Amino acid sequence: MDLKELKRLADALDDNGKRELIYFLQSRTKDVAVPVRAIDEIQEQKHKEGLVCPHCKNHSVVRFGKYAVKSRTGEVKRQRYRCKSCRQTFNDLTSTPLKRTRRPHIWIRFIECMIEGYSLRKCAEQLNGEVTHVTLFYWRHKILAALKQIPTEAFQGIVEVDETYFLFSEKGKRNIADRKPRKRGGKAKYRGIGNDQVCVLVARDRQKMTYSGVLGRGRIRTTKLDEAIGGHISDSNVLCTDSWRAFSSYANSKGLAHYRFKSDGKQRVKGVYHVQNVNSYHSRLKKWMDRFTGVATKYLQHYLACFRYLDSKEYENIASNKKNMLVKSCLFSVHEL
Repeated sequence: MDLKELKRLADALDDNGKRELIYFLQSRTKDVAVPVRAIDEIQEQKHKEGLVCPHCKNHSVVRFGKYAVKSRTGEVKRQRYRCKSCRQTFNDLTSTPLKRTRRPHIWIRFIECMIEGYSLRKCAEQLNGEVTHVTLFYWRHKILAALKQIPTEAFQGIVEVDETYFLFSEKGKRNIADRKPRKRGGKAKYRGIGNDQVCVLVARDRQKMTYSGVLGRGRIRTTKLDEAIGGHISDSNVLCTDSWRAFSSYANSKGLAHYRFKSDGKQRVKGVYHVQNVNSYHSRLKKWMDRFTGVATKYLQHYLACFRYLDSKEYENIASNKKNMLVKSCLFSVHEL
């Protein structure tokens, strides 16, 4: 079969088939364009303010030759650096999710599968079995641990604040002592908000700057509220919340203008003030979390950070977003999980 015949057959494929063909050809070639561009951008972003040692944060860093890394696509040359202060060597991927990876050519494809919401087993199938679903579990949490470190900027204007709850979960833990294991999430032992529920606070302004964080088990408290969003709110902000007393106490202590909306739904809007944006965010978050059939509480903050990032990109599964997600995650230090 000649090249012209192959092109004709490739042209008859649908979009998914063409995408799979591209990944197949990339995995069989030594010069893979997308990962190289991503790594070059990681290098540029990390060092745009000068070389910094990831071990001691000192700026006395010099280039220290290059070294070869063997991967499935061939041998790759990478720059090595040395810190003149602590004398340790490092490279552009030290302390990043890509640290010591031997398959850089499939990370972009894996991120695409993450954005699509595939399970880890299906991700492994989409990657042609090059890595197992167990390895992909650690890959996913390395990326999420990095995205969790993206800071929340100061809020502007009207800020909608509300809490939602997730069932406390010890998914993956063996020998649970105080209760029987639950299957696929399960239900709380008692009705209402108690220690079986984990409180997640979401604060969002009209420019879509969002904070989302786990505040602990049970009802929200004023002290926890101040620890979570106190550094992001100023006197110029106006709070819109439900009628829970912790929000009123916090607004009074900070001297903030405050609009409250009862949960009975009789009055949802007061002029330009409402909590419909944050409630819509809750709805999208819950729907997105359902695909995981229960998330361990110890990893809940990771998934909140992932959804905040994806929601800001409006789920656009395009090449630039996939590469940006990888580059962004490599700008923060990630320790071994």
